[in-house]
Amino acid sequence: MADEMEIGHVSKKPAHAASSLQWSQWQLLDSILPTGGFAHSFGLEAAIGTHMIGGSEDLRTFVVHVLENSGSLLLPFVYSASKSPDANTLHNLDRMLDAMLTNEVGRKASVAQGSALIRVASAAFLEIPSLKMIRERFLGSGTVCFHHAPVFGLICGLIGLDSETSQRAYVFITMRDVISAATRLNLIGPLGAAVLQHQISDVAEAVVEKWKNRAADEACQTVPLLDTIQGCHAYLFSRLFCS
Repeated sequence: MADEMEIGHVSKKPAHAASSLQWSQWQLLDSILPTGGFAHSFGLEAAIGTHMIGGSEDLRTFVVHVLENSGSLLLPFVYSASKSPDANTLHNLDRMLDAMLTNEVGRKASVAQGSALIRVASAAFLEIPSLKMIRERFLGSGTVCFHHAPVFGLICGLIGLDSETSQRAYVFITMRDVISAATRLNLIGPLGAAVLQHQISDVAEAVVEKWKNRAADEACQTVPLLDTIQGCHAYLFSRLFCS
């Protein structure tokens, strides 16, 4: 009987640990996580200012192109970081992505969101001490900028998300945030935004399937026009978003 009780006690530990990890995983995807994602429109505000977007169909096309760009350029960094979530990997991927981002507005947005994300994660997920150690190691060193995609992949890997789910989660938060920006810019109402997000989910899944599991040296831009448009954000007369 004692042996049976001991076996039962041991078997409950992994289940409890898995459940605790799930709470962390859900929190990472929560829109209220203070990472500054809602301060950025992914170039949507600039696209409106340059008359690239004039209606609902244009908005849908824009969101799809943002997802495609994110898939081709950023998913390889999420994948690589989630497969090997350690300080050296973050350092190498961060420097590579910093060199690839030629759009200064987008580069600053990536750094701002990534820095906020690792700050929040290292403070919230105390059960993963390596997060805080990695942040403190590079903070102020000038060797790591904390770009969002590799930081997101790093955290996903450390909290137990597999690499494919990590990549799908990154595309999800990108889709969520750009559609949220459209709502704040009065391009679409809250109900319409929910419908649009659901309709584009099949496109988002296709993007993941197309670009998943690629190494960082395969990263590329498929819609360079969006990069150019986002770079015009700083020239807008009035701005609601940072990028």
